[in-house]
Amino acid sequence: MGFDLAGRTVLVTGGASGIGRGIVEAFLAEGARVAFTYATSGTAAAEIAAAHGDRVLSLKADAGDEAAVADTVARVNAAFGTIDVAVANAGGLLQRSKVADCPLSLWNDALAINLTSAFLLSRAVLPQMTAAGKGSIVLMTSLAAHDGGGFGASHYAASKGGVSTFVRALAKEVGPDGIRVNGVAPGLIGTQFHDRFSTAEGRSATVARTPVRREGTPADVAGAVLYLASPLAAFVTGEIIEMNGGLGAF
Repeated sequence: MGFDLAGRTVLVTGGASGIGRGIVEAFLAEGARVAFTYATSGTAAAEIAAAHGDRVLSLKADAGDEAAVADTVARVNAAFGTIDVAVANAGGLLQRSKVADCPLSLWNDALAINLTSAFLLSRAVLPQMTAAGKGSIVLMTSLAAHDGGGFGASHYAASKGGVSTFVRALAKEVGPDGIRVNGVAPGLIGTQFHDRFSTAEGRSATVARTPVRREGTPADVAGAVLYLASPLAAFVTGEIIEMNGGLGAF
């Protein structure tokens, strides 16, 4: 039994690079129609769109802006119809900062891009999923929500902790409407995120502590998202898959 996602309509925020691009390409490989948003990765977004024709829709949008999210959902509906799967992947660390030095603006920006963006996407797709009596929402959290994150990442860890809690709360609320809500919590995944915010020495040390002795890949994360979005996970809701090679178990 496969994922059975052919013909489904999927919306992924932050889908032009890194983990998001892996998720977008995985859904496309399964035959889904995929819309994705991006903020700055315009060239990559154009490459994805050019490679997949009328099964993909790329939209520049701020995932933390209420009006932009509402407009995104309306445009996806116009192009592809009712959204079956929504993946809130947009997010980021922004910059490292100790709590004593963290400006309120950085704290608020982290909440906006990581937590508020997940709330806005979920709220925007719920009416149509409720009307359809089905739907799957997958929110991207982080190992940082489990272990507090690395040095200077308290704002990021707190926002992702909020996402993890939101997964469980929303799953209870919308389960009776036929909608499932789950999360995926990546650890060290080899993307531009860690190229920017982690040192080579730090990454090597993390790999050495990871039971499978490697960094994860966007494809690893995408596999978990496909599962949660598919009928294979029909009885799974309110759960968070820790995607970290076993690191979070210790």
